[in-house]
Amino acid sequence: MGLYGEYFKAIKEGKKIVEVRLNDEKRRSIRVGDSIEFIKVPQQDEILIVQVVDLKSYDTFEAMYNDIPLKDFDCEGWTIKETIDGTYKIYTPEQEKKWGTLAIFIEY
Repeated sequence: MGLYGEYFKAIKEGKKIVEVRLNDEKRRSIRVGDSIEFIKVPQQDEILIVQVVDLKSYDTFEAMYNDIPLKDFDCEGWTIKETIDGTYKIYTPEQEKKWGTLAIFIEY
């Protein structure tokens, strides 16, 4: 899976332990115990492999961010609105409505 540099770095440093994705067809095949290979984008010059330790699906990003501490996304000090707005720079509300959301709890 592609991962923007700032999020890639946060996982590598142990600051981000939950990855946010749409709960689309590809993500629905992920299981606890699986390994995920993240590639840093856009450079595609670095890879890290993480272990899936838990999965939680939600109807909306708002529900996810209200349930899981924002520090687990490396968003400590952010408001829920800022976190949602940041997520909407990557995913659209239409995609969220179609697929729902997935919190992937990881260990590096």
